[in-house]
Amino acid sequence: MISFSQVYKRYPGGYEALRNISLNIGAGEMVFITGHSGAGKSTLLKLLTAIERPTSGSVVVNGQNVGALRPRAIPFLRRNFGLVFQDHKLLFDRTVFDNVLLPLNIRGFRRGEAARRVRAALDKVGLLDKEKARPVTLSGGEQQRLCIARAIVHRPAILLADEPTANLDAAYAGELGSLFQSFNQVGVTVVIATHDENLAARLRPRVITLRQGGLMTTPEEAAAT
Repeated sequence: MISFSQVYKRYPGGYEALRNISLNIGAGEMVFITGHSGAGKSTLLKLLTAIERPTSGSVVVNGQNVGALRPRAIPFLRRNFGLVFQDHKLLFDRTVFDNVLLPLNIRGFRRGEAARRVRAALDKVGLLDKEKARPVTLSGGEQQRLCIARAIVHRPAILLADEPTANLDAAYAGELGSLFQSFNQVGVTVVIATHDENLAARLRPRVITLRQGGLMTTPEEAAAT
């Protein structure tokens, strides 16, 4: 489903965010991307969704070479993904319901079907009773759950999350972890960039670790090469 082959990402000035990344993520996997701050976790997620393009190498999603896509094809690529951003990107002048509705409006869903999907997504994350509230009235954990509802309302095949439990207490982090696990259990591929070791210990995903833009190998992998 997802393949990186000898991927490098360099920025102007020579900064190398990713170097020689080759990895595969299969359909239905739950994968955590871990590593120190600045290791390249967020850059890797941005390459998947064509927010950034690789300097060299290939990023392939469902058979599409993401780096070679024309601009008009990128919105169609992104329909594969649900995105949970670290900074939420919520619309504070709209209700909880309307924040989740937005992706469906963009895709042209009919109002009745869209409303059913929005309420199902809000029910899944435990916010159905707050559909008329404004995001500013929600706690940090509730805002993050709202982001997840918006990410999954169009039923994507792949869910990407960038530090979803940052700045949340252990209880809220555990609730979010259970949500991600429930999506994975019904076949959604889940890729999470995180520092949260407790969440990794609880969910026991496949872990890919980055260090200074490169892949760290386990002792077993190193012995096999």
